[in-house]
This record gives sequence, C-alpha cells and structure tokens, in this order.
Amino acid sequence: MKLVWCPDTASKAYIDTVKSCELFEESSVAELVSAMAAGWKAKVIVEAWSVGGVVSTSIGLAVASRHTGARHVCVVQDERSRLEYVEAMLRGVGVSPEVIVGEAKEVMMGISEVDFLVVDLRRKDFARVLRVARFSNQGAVVVCKHANAVGTSFRLRGVLPLTTRVVRTVCLPVGKGLDIVHVGSSSSGGDGDGGGGGGGTGSVTKGTGRWIRHVDEESGEEHLFRK
Repeated sequence: MKLVWCPDTASKAYIDTVKSCELFEESSVAELVSAMAAGWKAKVIVEAWSVGGVVSTSIGLAVASRHTGARHVCVVQDERSRLEYVEAMLRGVGVSPEVIVGEAKEVMMGISEVDFLVVDLRRKDFARVLRVARFSNQGAVVVCKHANAVGTSFRLRGVLPLTTRVVRTVCLPVGKGLDIVHVGSSSSGGDGDGGGGGGGTGSVTKGTGRWIRHVDEESGEEHLFRK
C-alpha cells in the first residue's frame, strides 16, 4: 500500500476520541477506528450507518477527520435515518458530518477516492455498499462492524469489486467483531485474476480454462464455475 502510517496522528486522534466518547457504548471500536483513520492520514472517510445504531464510531471518525483534514461522509438509506443520525451527532459532539441520503449503488458511485470506509454489516445492503465503493489509487482501509453477528468475514473478498487487490485481512474481537481489509494501491498491479466490475456474473480466465464468477446480490457470497 502507498498509505503511510503516522503513529503521532493516530495517538492524538485516539486520545481525543476517548475524551469524546466517555458516555457512549462501543467506545473501544470508536477509539480504534479513529486511530486507524488518522494514522493512515485518510482524506476521504465514508461510513455506511445503520438506523438505530450508536454514533460513537461516527464521533471517532469526525475526530480523525479533524486531525487529517479529511472529507467525512455518512451514507444513509432514507430521510428518517438522516434525521436520527444528525440529531445523535449534534447531541454527542455538536456537529454533524456531510450526510448523503439514497440507494447504496447510486450514492457510493458518486464518491471517489475513498481511502477509509466503515460499513455496518447490519445494513441489508452492505454488500452493495462494498461492491461499488470507488477506492483511492493510493490504497484504502475497509472496516466492517458487527462481523460476529452477521458472520461475513469469510466472504468479504467476494463482496469487494473484482479488481480490488486485497493486501491483508484481519478479524478483531473488538465490540461486536471487526473485519478489516487493506486494499492495495492500483499502481502495485492486480492479483492476476483479471476481469472488472463488482457484483453479478462475470468471467475470469485462469490457465487454459475459463471460469464463470457469480456473486449473490443479497448475501455477497462468491461462486466460481468452470466452463
């Protein structure tokens, strides 16, 4: 990855988030995510928030964005979600980041150069959010919350766009479980699978055979069939 880690910025964001999230649940997730976003010097931070969820992670991301000068965007599904989110953020820290309402594919396709993405896996459309994300050429970090409850860690590679070069993945027992994926920079080359696009059905050539790749729109599971 071309993202460069800055421990000093990470520690400052961590400490500020600890102070800001004293009264919130899942503060451990917020502190970790804030430190990661700040440490990687993220410039475009996007979160796909789920209605009914706490905003501690959002506060952590807001803190990180202040330290890195990042654009912080929250993606919600409807006006009710937007109102709930903004009200919770105003109560928590007195400010709200940019909020975009709309269908996952349309909204995510309109945000480019994403280098830090946080997705709540309780959203029914989480697979679509991940599949159409437009990552930065410098690389990106993807954080998926509530991984234990949904049980998606084994199929995240299949949910991400086919051209995504996954450098490493890790599952952490923090909060309700975090799945973290590091996406490599585009200049480092692909993984040799070829192809393009995200979900649906596509073809991949491997060796002398031809494989048909299909991704389930709802579950995000990937299947390969040899033709």
